[in-house]
Amino acid sequence: MAFHDEVEIEDFEFDEESETYYWPCPCGDRFQITKEELESGEDTARCPSCSLIVRVIYDKDAFMEKESSLKQKTSPAMEKTT
Repeated sequence: MAFHDEVEIEDFEFDEESETYYWPCPCGDRFQITKEELESGEDTARCPSCSLIVRVIYDKDAFMEKESSLKQKTSPAMEKTT
């Protein structure tokens, strides 16, 4: 598989509503990969308009830890009641 480029996850734009990471594609569209795909170990972001793909550079373990800690911080069960 030939990758157009390798891009670090920190350089992608994250859309919280769709839980999808985006990176500009030379064709004018955007490469995309979902948070769910990353959590399952996927590292290939695809452009829906052309055949180009990029490899997403990220540490899966660190990504999972970060997502887990964010969920704990925002979980209603974690809020203190008075």
